[in-house]
Amino acid sequence: MALLAKFAPRRPYHRTVTARVTVPIAGNMNSNGLFAPVVRTTRDIVGVKRFNAFRGKAIALHSQVIGDFCTEFGIDTKMKQSLIRRAKANGGKLGFLA
Repeated sequence: MALLAKFAPRRPYHRTVTARVTVPIAGNMNSNGLFAPVVRTTRDIVGVKRFNAFRGKAIALHSQVIGDFCTEFGIDTKMKQSLIRRAKANGGKLGFLA
């Protein structure tokens, strides 16, 4: 049993609200994505403040690209927000929000 616990994914910043629901307190639930090591290393090299500024600009640019796409093809605002939320979720799973 201890061997299985060793390989179980850890969620250090979560607490259980009910028996079935886990709510994140801080951080990203999927902090072990494919690009997470690159993100963490870059953050350590350039510093947290500079890294967060760069990440904010990158997220804003990506949201703008999604917005331009929606404008080009006549997609409504509700679907645009849905696409932006989906991009954030996928970025988290890939480790970009680590």
